[in-house]
Amino acid sequence: MSARTALLLAVAVPVAATAAAAVLKAGAWELTVSRHAIRLSPRPRPNCPDCWGEGGWWSEGLYPGGEMCWCWDRPTRTLRLLPVRDPWPDEPPF
Repeated sequence: MSARTALLLAVAVPVAATAAAAVLKAGAWELTVSRHAIRLSPRPRPNCPDCWGEGGWWSEGLYPGGEMCWCWDRPTRTLRLLPVRDPWPDEPPF
């Protein structure tokens, strides 16, 4: 790999991560990454005219309870990752 390619790759990764973070924040999504899955969860939209970015409200009356706003009512997207196979399953862990 040439020095120019390495430099371009070193610059492209942080720029792509920053762009992805800005898009997720603007679209009101939360990114969660673990070794088993990558999950995009909805967050309340900050410019919602009904809940003002709170995600819902409490109803009052005889049976009070919380109600979610329509801006938060989106499905969670999950990408499950395949487990890594252990190359030496017979060996003790230490």
